Amino acid sequence: MPSTATGVLSPEQVDARLAELTVVDVRTPGEYASGHLPGSHNIPLDSLDQAVGALRGVAERGDLLLVCASGARSGTAAERLAAQGVPAAGLDGGVQAWTRSGRELDRPAGARATWAMERQVRLAAGSLVLTGVALSKLSRWSLVLSGGIAAGLIFSAATDTCGMAAVLAKLPHNRPRATDVKAVIAALDA
Repeated sequence: MPSTATGVLSPEQVDARLAELTVVDVRTPGEYASGHLPGSHNIPLDSLDQAVGALRGVAERGDLLLVCASGARSGTAAERLAAQGVPAAGLDGGVQAWTRSGRELDRPAGARATWAMERQVRLAAGSLVLTGVALSKLSRWSLVLSGGIAAGLIFSAATDTCGMAAVLAKLPHNRPRATDVKAVIAALDA
């Protein structure tokens, strides 16, 4: 049966249909390891293009659901897939909404919790702004750091992209293990 799921689904709708959906989590491997929807597969957003063929096959057999922390990255992924003729829905509010609604996440045994990417960005941006302000007593040029971060946050909001998140995603604690995209694709093709 071809996929009919597009747009966004509420946590309640997803919970009612979880067994019939193929769930793909587009977060970083570290975020995925800290907790994910039951039965989901991890294909990080930066690896999505490698999996388009398999995801097209999934969408031809049933409904595809894309998930991330808040819904922003899964929305981007859905747009990229739609441009290639692959319909997919997103989880409204992402994993955050899923857990706020009282639903459980699967976690690998022994996995340590990694902060959500948005939380890491807020910490890094706030720390850099505070550093720039604190150093302004020594040099007025340090305010350029604070101004640059502010400009980056405005650009991020206007374009719905985040360069700081892309940089933070490459840190070791966000990549405790690389996602074996080929294995995930093979599992989706099966």
